[in-house]
Amino acid sequence: MVEDTGFLPGLSPVCGKPVQVAFDGGRLSSDAGVLLLAEVERKLGIAERLARCVADPRAPEQIEHSVAEMIRFRALAIAAGYPDANDCDALRRDPAFKMAVGRLPETGVDLCSQPTMTRLENLPGPVALKRMMMAMIDLFCDSFAQVPRRLVLDIDDTEDRAYGQQQLSLFNAHHDSRCFMPIHIYEAITGKPVAIFLRPGKTPDGVEVCLVLRHVVRAIRSRWPRVDIVIRGDSHYGRPEAMAWRERNRVGYIFGLAGNTILLRRVTDVAEQTALDRLAAPPGSKLRRYAELRYGAKTWKTERRVIARVEASGQGVDSRFIVTNLAGLPKWLYETVYCARGLLRQAQDEGREPDQGPQAASRLGPHLMHQGNRQPVPPARAHRRLLADAHAARRGAQDVLLA
Repeated sequence: MVEDTGFLPGLSPVCGKPVQVAFDGGRLSSDAGVLLLAEVERKLGIAERLARCVADPRAPEQIEHSVAEMIRFRALAIAAGYPDANDCDALRRDPAFKMAVGRLPETGVDLCSQPTMTRLENLPGPVALKRMMMAMIDLFCDSFAQVPRRLVLDIDDTEDRAYGQQQLSLFNAHHDSRCFMPIHIYEAITGKPVAIFLRPGKTPDGVEVCLVLRHVVRAIRSRWPRVDIVIRGDSHYGRPEAMAWRERNRVGYIFGLAGNTILLRRVTDVAEQTALDRLAAPPGSKLRRYAELRYGAKTWKTERRVIARVEASGQGVDSRFIVTNLAGLPKWLYETVYCARGLLRQAQDEGREPDQGPQAASRLGPHLMHQGNRQPVPPARAHRRLLADAHAARRGAQDVLLA
């Protein structure tokens, strides 16, 4: 009997190169990229940081899979495109994942199964989850070689669709789906993630926004007491409770502000003049004007600085508003500071570099831009002065300087 050669002979060559098909490759994997991710994770120590926040109720002598190993396995599986814990049953013997977690690919013990991973996901309580998020904020602070002079934090929520009737998943009419609405906070100048909070699929109210920002700001300032912080976001983050807390704690903010009949009436003169000036402009062009006013809504305890952007085009006149306690020219605050929030996310969606695209309103932007020529503005130039002291929220409160 002829001895097995281990490969299939007689295949046609390709471009003069011989082709061989062998069956002695052993246990193979198509997810070798997790080995690179595992090296990054080990240098950052993410799994160990999070594992220290969770109390393990298991008997130590019976533990086969540590909490840190399971967190590392789950995080790498999600990063590799396996979002469900059910995938652990198929990946627990994968040689690449075993090596990434720290076990030998052939003789090492298999990784945890889906039931074990599910128990891990249900293990942390509210206190442990808060500790885990504080650990991620510490990781963010540790990523800086030097203490920064200022941080620009972009806050926003995003749709996370849920399968079935999961706990805390709600129907959101804006997204037309049952979903969660986790809050994301990124540092805008560097693009680094700061904190992410899983929450029900509804718009956050003022108390929740204030609570989230209070935890994040206090955690950062416990490390860097003198750092200047500016927070940017959409209109539903400009809650009166949150703005009042920022003014009391010397935190700058710039948020979108939903228009109403009072605001539109107060910029009527600017809107009419912009529409008239646009008639003399070339066809198809747009014309922008800016106005500044002091405005106090019924739910506010003080008047605040509101900037109006009025734009006239062939489709009519459009007015947008932002509220801020920052000092600076209205055009600069709107176009360079506020509109820079969408640069990185829009560029990533369209496969471009962040400095190649127009403005959009979203949560993530790595640096500040001019809207006219779209040239990046170095952060050191865009923020030339430090935040000045601000009084508590009251009528005539001093603006926080960032100009």
